[in-house]
Amino acid sequence: MLKSLQSISRWLSNYTSAFIIGIAVVTFFFPHLFDWVRGKTQTVILGIIMLTMGLTLSTNDFKVLAKRPLDIFIGACAQFIIMPGIAYLLVRVWRLEPALALGILLVGCCPGGVSSNVMSFLCRGDVAFSVGMTCASTILAPFMTPFLMKLTAGEIIIIDAVRMFMDIFIVTIFPIAIGCMLNYFYSKRDVFPKIQSIMPGVSVICLAFIVGGVISTVHDKLVARGFYLFIWTFAVVFCHNTLGYIMGYLSGKFAGFSIAKKRTISIEVGMQNAGLATVLAGNFFAAQPLAVLPCAISCAWHSISGTILAGLYLKWDQTHDHQ
Repeated sequence: MLKSLQSISRWLSNYTSAFIIGIAVVTFFFPHLFDWVRGKTQTVILGIIMLTMGLTLSTNDFKVLAKRPLDIFIGACAQFIIMPGIAYLLVRVWRLEPALALGILLVGCCPGGVSSNVMSFLCRGDVAFSVGMTCASTILAPFMTPFLMKLTAGEIIIIDAVRMFMDIFIVTIFPIAIGCMLNYFYSKRDVFPKIQSIMPGVSVICLAFIVGGVISTVHDKLVARGFYLFIWTFAVVFCHNTLGYIMGYLSGKFAGFSIAKKRTISIEVGMQNAGLATVLAGNFFAAQPLAVLPCAISCAWHSISGTILAGLYLKWDQTHDHQ
């Protein structure tokens, strides 16, 4: 039974993008499939994703924060300056309607995505630096995300920064802390590594549930406004994500990082925790249901683009190794 679950988890990790897109397409044709993913249920699902992250973190991962403070500081600055800044510029240049603007700004103001660590590993990046950056941006998120949203989206809607702080704290820091404690106390048990190996699959399934719930929510609006709305929103998400990768890489170059670290900071900056953005959009911008659309598209696209970018980095290595 456990071996079967491990095989399923590996398959889901390898085909995350395809699985999430598949769920999104199925939900579009059967919109009531994920009606149950709303409000507190959605928050609990994101909490489970963050718990799976905590279960894979050890004390050594947190030691990176102390051992490499300058690297982590540069990474955190890049994370919370580049992505909110690009989102703000895109909202202005594309003159997005308020709901879509809120969604893309929220994605920009969130911390780095959990799957960025896997992408860094795939492209021979600095995995310890990647984990350190994800930890740092997630720990800072309860403070930085409400502050940045107030700064960038305050003129669109009133931002309840205190309630947003509490929501992010409860849904990220709390479950990660529980996961880390379980890892600390039970990591020497024989069964624990087996449980850890199942966690990536659990995380992917939970993310697919969140995307399915969003598609159920915005289905009628998508149908009413047609393919144009989807393409327009995807174009903004694509620009936001791609510019994040480019600017992240350039920030690493400016800081004099090695190739491995430049790749890592590129992926860390470009890939956002769009699952958190989706839950926050549902909790705080219920009056603007389309705000979750850029978040849902980002959930799927960031996984796809991260895989593509990791592949391009590897292709570059292979080409230059043969020369």
